[in-house]
Amino acid sequence: MYLLNKFVFFTSKTLQRFIFTATLIVSLITFLTVVTTLTWIFVKEAEEISASTSFSMANKVLLSITDAMKKGKNMAEMADLISEYQRLLPGRYEITIIPGNIVKAGAERGVSDDAVRKAFSNGSISINRSVNGLEHVFPLKADANCLGCHPAAKAGDILGVLTINEELTDYRNSFLKKFILIFLVFLPIPILMAFSVSRFVNSHLGDAIGRLDRMIRSVNSMSDLTQFETELENEDHRFRELEDIFSEFTKFIGRIKGLAVGKEMLEFEIRVLERFIITSESIRDWKERVSYLLNEVNSVMEAYTIFSVFQIEEESYDIDIFWSRPPSDKTVLLMEEIVRQRIQHEKMSISGITEVNIIHNFVNPDFAILELDHSEIDLQTKSLFLETPQIGGVVGIGVQSQAVSDPIRSLVINGILTTMLNVVGSIKAIYKYTKDLEYYATRDPLTDLFNQRLFWELLGYEVGRSERHKETFGLLVIDLDNFKHVNDTFGHFMGDKFLAKVAITIHECLRKGDILARYGGDEFTVIVCESGQEQVYMVAERIRESLAKMEIAAPNGAKIQGSASIGMAMYPQHAQSSKDLFLFADNMTYKAKSMGRNCIIIPTNDDVSEVFEKSSEMSRLLLQAMEEKRVIPYFQPIVTTGSQEIVCHEVLCRIELDGKIIAASEFIEIAEKLSIISKLDNILMEKVFSKIKETGYNGLIFINLSPKSLILKEFVPMVIRLAHQYDIPHDHVVFEITERETVKNMTLLESFVLDLRMEGFKFAIDDFGSGFSSFQYIRRLPIDFVKIEGEFVRNMLNDPKDMAFVKTLSILATEFGIQTIAEYIEDEDLLKAVHSLGIDLAQGYYTGKPLPDFTTSLPVPALPAS
Repeated sequence: MYLLNKFVFFTSKTLQRFIFTATLIVSLITFLTVVTTLTWIFVKEAEEISASTSFSMANKVLLSITDAMKKGKNMAEMADLISEYQRLLPGRYEITIIPGNIVKAGAERGVSDDAVRKAFSNGSISINRSVNGLEHVFPLKADANCLGCHPAAKAGDILGVLTINEELTDYRNSFLKKFILIFLVFLPIPILMAFSVSRFVNSHLGDAIGRLDRMIRSVNSMSDLTQFETELENEDHRFRELEDIFSEFTKFIGRIKGLAVGKEMLEFEIRVLERFIITSESIRDWKERVSYLLNEVNSVMEAYTIFSVFQIEEESYDIDIFWSRPPSDKTVLLMEEIVRQRIQHEKMSISGITEVNIIHNFVNPDFAILELDHSEIDLQTKSLFLETPQIGGVVGIGVQSQAVSDPIRSLVINGILTTMLNVVGSIKAIYKYTKDLEYYATRDPLTDLFNQRLFWELLGYEVGRSERHKETFGLLVIDLDNFKHVNDTFGHFMGDKFLAKVAITIHECLRKGDILARYGGDEFTVIVCESGQEQVYMVAERIRESLAKMEIAAPNGAKIQGSASIGMAMYPQHAQSSKDLFLFADNMTYKAKSMGRNCIIIPTNDDVSEVFEKSSEMSRLLLQAMEEKRVIPYFQPIVTTGSQEIVCHEVLCRIELDGKIIAASEFIEIAEKLSIISKLDNILMEKVFSKIKETGYNGLIFINLSPKSLILKEFVPMVIRLAHQYDIPHDHVVFEITERETVKNMTLLESFVLDLRMEGFKFAIDDFGSGFSSFQYIRRLPIDFVKIEGEFVRNMLNDPKDMAFVKTLSILATEFGIQTIAEYIEDEDLLKAVHSLGIDLAQGYYTGKPLPDFTTSLPVPALPAS
């Protein structure tokens, strides 16, 4: 088996060797089969002839012996007769007479040959074949003539047996020698036949396979496949099987061409895409980056133009065409025509476009003039358009290159266009966003005025400039008088519109060079440069008068009018630093408000002393109290309106200053201006949680927070950490969202509230109904409690409108599944009234005053069940 496997392996090395070996083996097997068959036939025929000859010879000997017996010859004479026959016959014959018992007593007992014994017993003639020869056995039967010599015999008795043995071994060996000689003589014939047949087959099949092999080896690119396919179709073959194979191979090549992309195409795509990496350098100028990309693409393939289509407005498009070489005027017109046609074909809404602005950008203006005809531009332009604008406003992109004519390269370019579309759109978007970030880092997005951060920079710059040039300038702090009313009555949309109108109105009153900024909310600041006090006052008066005359129309047709309280401060008369100057003007604004609003306060010497003594000291003490964490939480109980059971407390912030407890109303504005309100909230919360753990209080705790504290990224982790540190159940903490500060990004606030809600914390809206934003909160945030604005509750027994308002708010909250809390409960009648309206909880001085400890019981009796 091992040798057979080795032989098969050896013969399978090549197809030619296999064909030759197989043909040779078949020829040899056929030759040997034929020769062996003929030999067997000849041997059998020779044996038959020998048997016939032996039989004839045996009959002759038998007749001679029978005749001698009739003549009465004795055994010696019979032996001589047999010897004579033995001499005459070839040496391979042996004749023997075996006498029977009749002739010689006991002769049969020494017979060992079965055929002889059988002849003695039944008198039958037999011919026995053996490996070495033939044996003829003839019984000698007595007849009437034999009875004279053998009186004891009867007719038919067996007197003896004649055996004639023919030895065929030498004869057969002689024949085999002749056969082998003949075989050796004719052996080259099958070898020659195998060689001839294999040579014939290999000359056709081998040549075809060799040509196919050479053609396959010559394929190194996708373009070679096309040549390969053509050569296969032109091949002529003698055999139908080869025709079928080559035909199927041609179809296979066609399928490969339809599916495969050549290595050079992949390398081409990789080289192009490598140029599309967006880096920090890319966003400096998007046009510069696209110009760079066009040059990079030209290092891989020749591309005349790249054009991009941006949707600017609903029916307005900008088309930027980047030329690798400066085009002729004719080429420019043709390109514009084809690009417009492409847009019309791809975007059906182009018919309604009112404006298409085409901008040409020349990347290499010093290169030779590019001249293209209509067919070259049209056939070599590949474009991609989108249904809707994507990032950066991009809706389409295209490239004009000779490579488009190649279907494979065209397919690759189509894939590249998608990437280029995203890259160009992203570059422009990042460029735009970067510019917007740069702009809005210094601008207020609503009014386009300078923001608070840039105001402080400009104020500091003006202080330094005026100090160097020994000049004076004025600072105005403008606070709108009725902005909260506008917001609460007409909503934030009208509030924003009102602020934008105020900004325009103020700006129209300023001189060229004066600096206007929106400081925050409804506060504006004006730096009146290079001016004395009279000039500053004149500017302030123009602003006051213009704002008093300003009107905007509300959605219901009402006229919304404006007015402002304006505080003044002069450098260096009132302060020598930017911080002190602003603090002085801001205090004058508060003084203007306290004096009836819609007025301008010109500071006196007494004002200077009072402001700096009061404000500076309060700021200093407040900052010192914050550093020393002298924040004291007070707790006001909130009770059920029916049973008067204390179920929760609201936390109120107090600060200890010089041994006195200061209420939040006295320092909250300063804390906000010092931007420490979030830090104040954090300290207060830690003190509250520590108190809860110390006393074992297990009711709900309401904590006031401004929305700006909620949206700080560190607030949520801080709350969770404190609750874990002091073992406070999350569902026992209720955060009250107040409206001290507005939050423009409602989505961001909503996200942070939902994060806290997922942790189990609860939420309440403070002063519900006092402003438009509280309705936004209840609509968009997961609120558990609403605290109805105390001004409505306090006056509800005297004003049917307030009563209706409180009732409506209670019903609205109930419909939302939100519990209600009535504030400003200061007597029993109010408590009974809110209870009758179905309000759940009550809070006020009647039900419990704020104390530094939790209230455990109240002297107020429970109301009778209704």
